[in-house]
Amino acid sequence: MITIAIILGGILSGLFTPTESGAIACVYAFLVTMFVYRDCKWRDLPQLIARVVRTVGMVMIMIGFSIAFGYMMAILQIPAKATAFFVAISSDKYMFLLWINILLLLLGTFMDLAPMLLICTPIFLPVIKTFGIDPVHFGIVMILNLGIGLLTPPVGPTMVVGCAIGRVSMEAVSRSILVFYIPMLVVLALVTYVPELSLWLPRLLLR
Repeated sequence: MITIAIILGGILSGLFTPTESGAIACVYAFLVTMFVYRDCKWRDLPQLIARVVRTVGMVMIMIGFSIAFGYMMAILQIPAKATAFFVAISSDKYMFLLWINILLLLLGTFMDLAPMLLICTPIFLPVIKTFGIDPVHFGIVMILNLGIGLLTPPVGPTMVVGCAIGRVSMEAVSRSILVFYIPMLVVLALVTYVPELSLWLPRLLLR
């Protein structure tokens, strides 16, 4: 609980950046593990460091290739062409949202969240304003889509980290969590087509 308080409290209070709060939380967790709970011995430290380096290396290599892939897609203007295609085949707001969900889910399986946001947001923003979609609502829809993509092979950074920590294969995990995609897609549909689920809190805060 203190680790969560350090991360969220540091970010929300403005004391730390997200990177700094994560680093401070890691130092705190290390000190608690080694000196308070004593779950690990000092002789185990090299092995623990090796596991961390291996896991971080896997994630960084994957993110690097994902960013390179996103850069290539940006050069080829694939998101822009796909958006223009969807707008051309449908003038209905709800059908447009359906096509955008499909596009984001497909792209999210190959690209990391950060490059997707940087590439797709400037492309989609003028289009959603044309359809009269609230930018905050669309931002929540986009984040939810990309969050599902973080758990979806073949890239799935969150899944890769979990598999590395649990020492299980992605194939086994993919089969196990397959049923959970159903409620995730149901929630995505509700958030997409019931804007009030996303907008009631911002509107309440702006009063």
